[in-house]
Amino acid sequence: MLTTVYIALGGAFGTLLRYWLSGLIAAAIGETFPWGTMAVNVVGSTLIGLFAAIVGPDGRLLLGPDLRQTVMIGVFGGFTTFSSFSLQTLALMQDQEWLFAAANVLLSVGLCLGGVWLGWSLGALINR
Repeated sequence: MLTTVYIALGGAFGTLLRYWLSGLIAAAIGETFPWGTMAVNVVGSTLIGLFAAIVGPDGRLLLGPDLRQTVMIGVFGGFTTFSSFSLQTLALMQDQEWLFAAANVLLSVGLCLGGVWLGWSLGALINR
């Protein structure tokens, strides 16, 4: 039961980080295109890749399961915004902004996969 509480607290923290970062980016760049959501997803993908590599079975840092789950499920789960990405993409499609919708899908998937690879690669370097 305590693990559930830790994950919930991690999720609350990740959600606040998402709100802050996406709002900061939206205020700086504007909201015509969902750059804030994309940035959050790329950063979150990079960080979860890095964290998973470092604390995985072959990683340099051994963490207990409660802490691993709190960070990976709670913090990163609350931080990344796939549901927001989906809703914003739908809104772009409903507004017949086909180019923006396609760009959001392609850039988000490509950059997030690149981010998780980068994070994992950095973690592998740290593990050496």
